[in-house]
Amino acid sequence: MSESKSVTTKEAKCKIEKYCAYQDRCHKEVKQKLRDMGVYTNEIEIIISGLIEDNYLNETRFSQSYARGKFRIKRWGKIRINSALRMRNISPWNIKEAMKEISDKDYQSTCNYLVEKYWNANASKSPIIRKKKVWEALQYRGWESEMIYETLAQLEKSK
Repeated sequence: MSESKSVTTKEAKCKIEKYCAYQDRCHKEVKQKLRDMGVYTNEIEIIISGLIEDNYLNETRFSQSYARGKFRIKRWGKIRINSALRMRNISPWNIKEAMKEISDKDYQSTCNYLVEKYWNANASKSPIIRKKKVWEALQYRGWESEMIYETLAQLEKSK
């Protein structure tokens, strides 16, 4: 016998406030969490409106902290961050604001660091294979092709 997950609107609001207070969330995550709790569609919209009014839910704040975190901690490039935000149904304006959180200087120095890291990690391989490995690693993490190419060229000149 399956147990019903349905909760009252008041209980759901209390739980979801704690959920949003712990960490910035996007609307999509909150809607899914409420559905998982067994809250109905019309109640979900009412709860989300209340969360926005009480400043528990703010997509601009979420997108900015998401971009900062993925860049600083996971060292993702702007392409991957942009894609991940789009998958969460974040508006283009909020994505643009989130990208402003990453300074050009930090972005370039992180790219330099990653290229050198992967270049040195593949030191035993031929130069062509090393380039390929560096390229693949940075492409996977969402770095721009032109930036990878330029940084690799600078590295080769200096070595």
